[in-house]
Amino acid sequence: MQLKNIYHTVQRVRTLETDRIHALPIAILMPHSACNCRCVMCDIWKDNKNLKQLTETDISDLLATFKKLGTQQVVMSGGEALLNPHFFKLCELLRPHNIKIVLLTTGLSIRKHAYDIVKYVDEVIVSLDGDEQLHDQIRNVPGAFRKMREGIAFLKSLKPDFKITARSVVHRLNFRKWPDIIQAARSMGIQQISFLPADVTSHAFNRQMAWETPRQDEVLIQENELPELIKAVNKVVIISRRHPGLVAESDEKLYNIYRYYAAFYGLNPFPFKKCNAPWVSTVIEADGSVKPCFFHESMGNIRDKSLNEILNTPEAIAFRKILKEGQNDTCARCVCSLNLPPTAHLN
Repeated sequence: MQLKNIYHTVQRVRTLETDRIHALPIAILMPHSACNCRCVMCDIWKDNKNLKQLTETDISDLLATFKKLGTQQVVMSGGEALLNPHFFKLCELLRPHNIKIVLLTTGLSIRKHAYDIVKYVDEVIVSLDGDEQLHDQIRNVPGAFRKMREGIAFLKSLKPDFKITARSVVHRLNFRKWPDIIQAARSMGIQQISFLPADVTSHAFNRQMAWETPRQDEVLIQENELPELIKAVNKVVIISRRHPGLVAESDEKLYNIYRYYAAFYGLNPFPFKKCNAPWVSTVIEADGSVKPCFFHESMGNIRDKSLNEILNTPEAIAFRKILKEGQNDTCARCVCSLNLPPTAHLN
């Protein structure tokens, strides 16, 4: 195992030096295009009628690249991954290859699939938007919070040490309730919660075009609300210090959520994010499209070429080379980042 890790580290260094993918630690898959929530900050659900999903053949074809590039973790995202009727068969195909499986989920159907989740999945990350009333309001699904809570409780009854964390998007509708989101996570027995600001500028999350001002203003924290936002950040920092490890972000990253929103009004630059996502991961959408991350354009489709070929076309290599050398507006306004050093191993 030690020699394998050394080899993988060397390949990761080669990738960063050459912009050619020699190792791919993380692959993010979207098994299903639809979602069972109607969140205010996301448009994925608006295309539910145009169903797309990954198949067992897709996963089988990906395995050759995962083996060649030493993939250590597959993140099942969406849409809602559990809507794919063959979801656990996809997981079953991955399990023999020492690949950690992480499920991002709305939490609505955890209870229904709990036995298979503890069998095939290594970690669950639920989306949490507020206390019970606010969470259901933002998700536009009555009972969403209750279903998540009951599902988490049942998972823990089956496997008490099963890893369950949460992710929360902080925006205009919930920033005043930020401490309550943390309390809600604690009350459910969630081990850690992470926070990020809302993406209001990109084409990600099924936006056919970037949001214009009226739609953007539903989610974007307004300039006159920024004093309230900084007070909320201060409260969260205090909670984080009282409960080490509960909040994933450092104090600096929490304050960057304030700086992100303040940047829209010219009060400061958008926070700098050290990110190497296009060099250590890829996103494969439900239709087979391959992206360097959630926010950049597709580079190809796994139903036309192998993933390894797509990642290492001259165009893909040139994209990474240019991205490394200069500023990119999409990256500057990005709400999340991944910075995985060559020595980090995920399984």
